[in-house]
Amino acid sequence: MNKKSELGKIGEDIASEFLKKRGFKIIERNNWEKWGELDIVAKAKDKTLILVEVKTMREGSLKPEDQMSGGKMERFMRAAEVYANAHPEHIDEKKGWRLDAIMIVISDSESPKITHYENIIR
Repeated sequence: MNKKSELGKIGEDIASEFLKKRGFKIIERNNWEKWGELDIVAKAKDKTLILVEVKTMREGSLKPEDQMSGGKMERFMRAAEVYANAHPEHIDEKKGWRLDAIMIVISDSESPKITHYENIIR
């Protein structure tokens, strides 16, 4: 595993624990769909299906948000649509599904900084 994929896995582990502490149930991780990967698939307490993109970076001049290009967002949205269509059993008819992003900045001297963006594509 290279350093980038190691950092990504660490970030996904942090994001999963963050969601669990807030009452989310993790359904699966690293789901590969035709258009890309879904880092985390979860259910919120209100039964909404949540498809999550996680971006993790070491502390520096760039933020994880800087890595969310238009192309990345398009692939994320397509992979989410494929997943949602293939797994209707996870979707509550009243709540539906949404796309979230969790941005993590890892520092050598502090706890990770976590920012959770809900419903990033409307």
